[in-house]
Amino acid sequence: MITKEILEMAKRIQAISQIGLTYNTNGFDIERYSELEEISHRMVNLLTEQPVETIKGFYLGTKEYPTPKSDVRAIVFNEKDQLLMVREKVDGKWTPPGGWADIGHTPKEVAVKEAFEETGLVVEPKRLLAVLDKKMHDHPPQLEYVYKIFIECEVKGGELTQAHDMHDVDWFSRDQIPPLSADRITASQVELMFEYHFNPGKEVVFD
Repeated sequence: MITKEILEMAKRIQAISQIGLTYNTNGFDIERYSELEEISHRMVNLLTEQPVETIKGFYLGTKEYPTPKSDVRAIVFNEKDQLLMVREKVDGKWTPPGGWADIGHTPKEVAVKEAFEETGLVVEPKRLLAVLDKKMHDHPPQLEYVYKIFIECEVKGGELTQAHDMHDVDWFSRDQIPPLSADRITASQVELMFEYHFNPGKEVVFD
């Protein structure tokens, strides 16, 4: 937990330095912001053992006000109260269909697109369930700062198929949840989705 908190501090320092280097024209301040940037890179290096040059490359060319990335997940249940999930090739574990928000698409459109691409099902967005700040939940540490958006969807058509970048797709009941892809979904978040399914009047959760 301490390592995760320090990584969040390093990301915040990186963001502050990036803002300063983007908008400041004072030479002395630019020097200070550059030093802050170097400190943040070294902190991440010590925490992750990734080479400093690799970390620099991650942020290379980013000269604008830094904002969080958005991860959109389609939450789909069937008539048996089972949750639709896909198995990622990257780690062999399971998550609701979804991914990074695309520029030019609304969150609802992203949910529909990701669900179809990853499962073959045509879905219709029904309601927003939750907007969660990834740092507030038990995900593995990562360099990106991420908001997670969960949208309840209803199946309207299509046929369940396996996408080329997924190992498998299936439905799971509340007491038979498979190993989860922790970078994408946590056990408590899955439980929260079932709470929404069985309690339609539950209010939107946000961090």
